Amino acid sequence: MSSEFAQVEAELEARGFTRYVFDLGRIRELLDVLGSPQLAYPSIHITGTNGKTSTARMIDALLRAHGLHTGRYTSPHLESVLERISLDGVPVEEERFLNVYREVSPVAELLDARHDESLTYFDMTTALAFAAFADAPVDVGIIEVGLGGAEDSTNVIGAGVAVITPIGMDHTEWLGDTLEDIALAKSGIVHEGATLICAAQPDEAMSPILDRCAEVGATIAREGMEFGVLRRSIAVGGQVLTLQGLGGIYDEVFLPLHGAHQAQNAAVALAAVEAFLGVGGNKQLDPEVVREGFAQATSPGRLERVRTAPTILVDAAHNPHGMAATVTALGEEFSFENLVAVVAVLGDKDVRGMLEQLEPVVSHVVATRNTSPRSLSAEELGEIAQEVLGEERVTVEPSLLDAIATAVGEAESGSAVGAGVLITGSVVTVADARKLFRV
Repeated sequence: MSSEFAQVEAELEARGFTRYVFDLGRIRELLDVLGSPQLAYPSIHITGTNGKTSTARMIDALLRAHGLHTGRYTSPHLESVLERISLDGVPVEEERFLNVYREVSPVAELLDARHDESLTYFDMTTALAFAAFADAPVDVGIIEVGLGGAEDSTNVIGAGVAVITPIGMDHTEWLGDTLEDIALAKSGIVHEGATLICAAQPDEAMSPILDRCAEVGATIAREGMEFGVLRRSIAVGGQVLTLQGLGGIYDEVFLPLHGAHQAQNAAVALAAVEAFLGVGGNKQLDPEVVREGFAQATSPGRLERVRTAPTILVDAAHNPHGMAATVTALGEEFSFENLVAVVAVLGDKDVRGMLEQLEPVVSHVVATRNTSPRSLSAEELGEIAQEVLGEERVTVEPSLLDAIATAVGEAESGSAVGAGVLITGSVVTVADARKLFRV
């Protein structure tokens, strides 16, 4: 890492890594001065509560398999801000990132001086991504929403294809405390004449989504109706799927990711790519190209194995809905006789709800904290965990490294056969753990 890059990271973080200002006028003003780079290519826009990044990565892999140059913008990152901006599936190089920052930063500073609120960290990385994609140039942008949809900084692209992954309760302090409110916010990425690819949703969430489509004259394709997973079977290193797409059936699709939720994400990704490429009705993508694309899909930090003997998995589930999907995948695809969870969470999350999902499948929880300033303390997390699992099934270790060592010892306290450790609770927790394992 160069000293200039370290300085740029510091300047970005000074804008407020977790600060949100819901005002699209400021980023529109910035992008207008930069020449509207976000309009230099068509985009696929992705929102939802869980599965956004995995779905974005699958869309990226499928489009690259079809020969397109892709730009992918996702968040948060695991280790470096460079991961947020990918060109042709690879994080942007440091020098390219710095070149774009040198173009964008002076304009941002001028605009900051005109307003009471400066542009946020997310505003800036969004603008940097759009500019980097225009400079590359790319054939298509794959853009993941940061928070919500309607007022998110990314919602300046007016994408022709919008995607909504499964919606659950999260970020209630900003989006509302009902599924209907959250879905209403997320449906704001559906613009006039767009095609929406929508994962299966609870009825409460589906109603405002349908209303939005009717309001703007958008076409909707729904999982379970126009597309979906027809069959899935467990395979070494992942699963084999038969998918119903908008244009036909695709069988013998190997996906090197675990869980029914990833199969669902695959179906959504396939439909989004079909919609983008104009496939439907009697027209179908080449099944071999589809298989090639899915075989190259990766999703770091999502039931990712970082060690064997005992097996140690990291998973970025950070709300009850996501943890439920993780727990289901663990039961289907792993045969742990003694699974110990290392848990560190952010203080604004539904901690009890996540622990209640974990309780039936883990023998023990080691409560710890991660490096985020928003992390719940190990002691506070431990108290909640003891209420859910009982005192005898909970250990408190303030250091993540010590927590992992304790969990390994606890997992191997019986027979080493079937011993496992799951490190989970937050994207930050996973990022911290991956650094410890040098992944």
